[in-house]
Amino acid sequence: MKILILPGDGIGPEITAATLVVLRAASARFNLGLETVEDVVGQASLALHGTTVRPGLLEAARAADGLILGPAATYDFKDEARGEINPSMYFRKNMDLFANIRPARTYKGFPGRVGEFDLVVVRENTEGFYADRNMEQGNSELLVTPDVVISLRRVTRACCARVARSAFDLANQRKRRVSIVHKANVLKIGDGMFIEECHKAAREFPDVKVDDFIIDAMMAHVVRDPGKFDVIVTTNMFGDILSDLTAELSGSIGLGGSLNAGTAHAMAQAAHGSAPDIAGKNVANPFSLILSAAQLLAWHGLRSQNRALVAAARAIDAGVATAVAAGEATHEIGGRLGTRETGDAMAARIRAT
Repeated sequence: MKILILPGDGIGPEITAATLVVLRAASARFNLGLETVEDVVGQASLALHGTTVRPGLLEAARAADGLILGPAATYDFKDEARGEINPSMYFRKNMDLFANIRPARTYKGFPGRVGEFDLVVVRENTEGFYADRNMEQGNSELLVTPDVVISLRRVTRACCARVARSAFDLANQRKRRVSIVHKANVLKIGDGMFIEECHKAAREFPDVKVDDFIIDAMMAHVVRDPGKFDVIVTTNMFGDILSDLTAELSGSIGLGGSLNAGTAHAMAQAAHGSAPDIAGKNVANPFSLILSAAQLLAWHGLRSQNRALVAAARAIDAGVATAVAAGEATHEIGGRLGTRETGDAMAARIRAT
């Protein structure tokens, strides 16, 4: 398996280095033959190439079996005409990574905020209210007058159908429950279509239980009792907000993995930002990117029928759980180690598996 590595900005290089230590240990332990190729995006690329995403990088990502993207300083990138492209948006859109899969769970040894749970948010990733990705050309946020802005939302039947299928496929491998989250009481046509396509997908999975919640009510439900949920499927913006909430409810957004998956390509990505205030201090928690990398291994392992990749992904997941319980983690999640040392300890656990 060949993986393109793009460390990104801020704490990105540090957590990427820790992730690579773990991946190399997994490759040796499970005889994976992983090949990693590193390049730059974000501020480093802007300094070198005059753009945050250099020409040719998309082709390199498509040629690889997977992509690992560290956090980028996206808030600083405001003008694409000056080469300030949001790398996350760029790869999600141009590689058609339509499903953002965000697991959230609690860990022994580090208390969550609302009791034990293990759920996954499956978020549509390519349309909705996101002005930078739902138009073929241009931007769907329009300044009509200096005091009037109109934002267009795109919802298509095809995109609803494929993310719904992804959610039911995943639920069928887990606890067999899908919760559809929407705002169909107000967004009657668009979210109505989304619900319709989810129920169409449900017919192919008769053993999967289905319910649905309006988004504002869902926020209350996951805070009150997240343990009753399994797979949650929703549209882009609702999923963006909800997946951050569920990750934080586990104790820290740094414990949430994130995989952006399409039909032919997938990108692992930490659930959090670049945190420039702690960059270079060896204190950033690398587990979000490590868990995301494990999701990438499992995704490629399932599609290529490579059991060793799936086994390695499970070993990394289990290693994070035992590391948290043992305090072999950063201070942010109750541990006693730095970023680099956390990666080294995880690698040692993988080698001993």
